[in-house]
Parts: sequence; structure tokens; C-alpha cells
Amino acid sequence: MQPNIDFLFQDENYLAYLENIVTDRRKERFLEVLENRTKHLTIVCEDLFQLHNTSAVMRSCEVFGLQDLHVIEQKFGKTIDKEIAMGAEKWVDIHRYNNHQACIDSLKAKGYQIVATTPHVDAFHLEDFDVTKPSAIFFGTERLGLSEDIMKQADTYLKIPMVGFTESLNISVSAAIIIQQLTNKLRRSEVDWKLNNQEILEKKIDWSRKSIKDIDFITERYLEKKM
Repeated sequence: MQPNIDFLFQDENYLAYLENIVTDRRKERFLEVLENRTKHLTIVCEDLFQLHNTSAVMRSCEVFGLQDLHVIEQKFGKTIDKEIAMGAEKWVDIHRYNNHQACIDSLKAKGYQIVATTPHVDAFHLEDFDVTKPSAIFFGTERLGLSEDIMKQADTYLKIPMVGFTESLNISVSAAIIIQQLTNKLRRSEVDWKLNNQEILEKKIDWSRKSIKDIDFITERYLEKKM
């Protein structure tokens, strides 16, 4: 049975121990990426039954600097398609929920406003959306959209302006457009959107662990030296 090592993710000495193994270039790359990471915006996918869509959304989160992706699996379980995610599953934190209410309650407790994406209601256009508030942006399926209960509990609504006959985009395309637009807007703002020092330390340790072979053995050696 693997011991609980959660306490190590706030251990600066453990990070220093791991960084003796990780290459300088990899450490520099971690710093470059973390400089642009944020939890101010986060994405939620509700019951996307097509596996490639969830993986593609994850890839967009990683590329545009969102650290967290939330996946509601009330109807459909998900396994990441690694060919589509292209390694994003190593660098993005995935939070899974068995029902939408647990997800909403968790995000509200962390201070997020619930933002429902939909083309059908009187929603904010993408370019007009206020990025100053921490926001959890919910996406549903292309055919059915978000569930009625999520729509009712949403604090606000968001849509992509469209001028053609087709009124919806594929979920992965919609997510990519929204994430790219809002992260660009966020970085131009005066919002304190970056990860804090504690979050940066945690991700340095997490990513270092994922970059080292035989990490369980390496960690055991560190713990033995601490004793």
C-alpha cells in the first residue's frame, strides 16, 4: 500500500532534492510555464460522451495556461485519449465529480462564479465578459447543451457571437475559442491572476515527480534521509 505523501507537496527540501535530478532546462521550462498559469479561470465539462472532446478541452486548458479542468461524470465516465491530449494530462489538474451539484458546491466554496455557456439565452458576448471575477465556465454537449439544473444555478451566461446559419460549435472548438479569448483578456487586465507561491511550489514538485523515472524509489530514499 502506497503511503500518503501529500505533505511532501509543500516541502521545499523535497523540491530541492528532486531538482538535483531534473535537468536545468526542464527546471527553466517549469518556471516559464508557471509564470503564465492561472486558477482565476477554470473549465467544467458536463457529461461529454465523446471521449476526444474531453481530451481536446484538456489540451486547450494546458496550451492557454489554465491549471484546472473539472469533469462531471454523472452519465458518462471518461478515460483520457492520450493521442489527442498530447501529454496535457501530465500538466493539468483534473477534478472528477459523480454529479453536477457536488461540482457546483465545490467551486462556489472556492469563490468561483458559475458561468454557463449557451447560445440560447440573453448571455454576455465573449468580448464583453468581465474577467475580474474568478469564474468556472461550464460546457455541455453540442446537441443538448448544459443540464437545466446547471442553467438555473448559473450566476451568469456566456456565448460566442455567431453570424451563420449554424447556432452551435463543437464543444472542443467552443472551449478553445473562449479559453484563448478570456486568458488573453485576463493577462491584459490588472487582475492578480497568477498562481501564488504555495501553488507554484506544489506544481514544481508535482511536475518534477512526473519527470523522474522510479520516483517512488527516489521518494523513499528522501524520506529515509529525513528520518
